[in-house]
Amino acid sequence: MAAHLSDQLRRLLDRPVFVTVTTVQPDGRPQASPVWVKRDGDDLLISTTVDRRKAKNLERDPRLSVVVIDPDEPYSYAEVRGTATMTTEGGPELIDELSVKYSGKPYAEFNPASARDAQRVVVRITPEKVVGTLVS
Repeated sequence: MAAHLSDQLRRLLDRPVFVTVTTVQPDGRPQASPVWVKRDGDDLLISTTVDRRKAKNLERDPRLSVVVIDPDEPYSYAEVRGTATMTTEGGPELIDELSVKYSGKPYAEFNPASARDAQRVVVRITPEKVVGTLVS
């Protein structure tokens, strides 16, 4: 069953706040990455490339956790636990949108070397449980 994000958490995610995405490695150990994020209703969207560890982990096991910490109030946080689906459709558009949100520039201007990376993937995270201080 899908979980809902609080209004306070929605407002925080609409800002350029970094989140940490944790996936499950093949040996069961966690793998964490700081990433840019966008909200689509209660779903979270992140961008990666098909050759990155988090994409490979999610292909094998779609379970993940996303930790959001308010940079202005570091004791205010939420952990969003859920599952991910991935598609290459809209990958270049999402990374450009995120780059403008976080850097003020299209991705090719912000990071010219990485703009030629492998194919971009949109990771859609559907929350199943939200815990922390930003839940109500």
